[in-house]
Amino acid sequence: MTMFSRILCPVDFSKESGHALAYAIALGRWSTCAVTGLHVYPVTVFSGVSGYPSFMPELPDLEALRASLRAFLAPAEGAGIAVEALVEGGDPARTIIDRARTLSADLIVMGTHGLSGFERFALGSVTEKVLRKAAPPVLTVPPTAPAPAEVPFRRILCAVDFSPSSHAGLRIATSLAKEPGTHLTIVHVLDAAPEARATMAQPLSVAEYWREREGDARRRLEALLPAGLAAPGEIQLRQGKPYEAILAAAADQRADVTVLGIHARNALDIAVVGSTTHQIVRRALCPVLTVRLP
Repeated sequence: MTMFSRILCPVDFSKESGHALAYAIALGRWSTCAVTGLHVYPVTVFSGVSGYPSFMPELPDLEALRASLRAFLAPAEGAGIAVEALVEGGDPARTIIDRARTLSADLIVMGTHGLSGFERFALGSVTEKVLRKAAPPVLTVPPTAPAPAEVPFRRILCAVDFSPSSHAGLRIATSLAKEPGTHLTIVHVLDAAPEARATMAQPLSVAEYWREREGDARRRLEALLPAGLAAPGEIQLRQGKPYEAILAAAADQRADVTVLGIHARNALDIAVVGSTTHQIVRRALCPVLTVRLP
């Protein structure tokens, strides 16, 4: 597999980032690609108040940080992967996004701290900011994800809502599913309230409305089934809230990864109502691969 050429793996030396590194290593071996480990230490400038001058906090011991990062990345080197270790100061999310661009990384692999951590930091979380703004796909690895196998993604679930971003996600899921021993399931969620639609232009019953919607969605999904997969692909239709239905599908399929296309939404949208992607990344038991269009 040669889908990825460089993986960027942000490291904060936590157990969660170590778990993410295990996936970066597995994908690095699977793709025969390089891995860059990046540690970002925060740099805050305090402005002068009431006549006091501005000042910066004392810088950390950079040599010690570099040594710690090299030690943290030792398992990747031991796996025969080309490894680069970078230590930089700045805003963590912005630095990760900028470095992914300058390195031409085609995948970012990050750990999450689970439901409580994601809710505790809410919109201030580094992971959430990177998800919304990074150009390359982002693989978020929850602490509940099992250790990756030699083929890290055997069971691939791709959620499709027929938007351009979900088509981009399907293209990546298709590439992953062309490897031997893999299987792709494409899921679409019907979430509109039938009562409102059934009373509009055509006097359809609720049952007729759902039959028409399901038939149309099934035809569109079948048209999306790609050729050249390692095993015949599967389509699923589900009803309900999209994030709940997708999480249930991932659990039922025992998915190794869930692939999602990201819609452009601003921070206020997510703060007020939440987004499907945000909710899935919060609650997923397996890694989530998000794909955002430029």
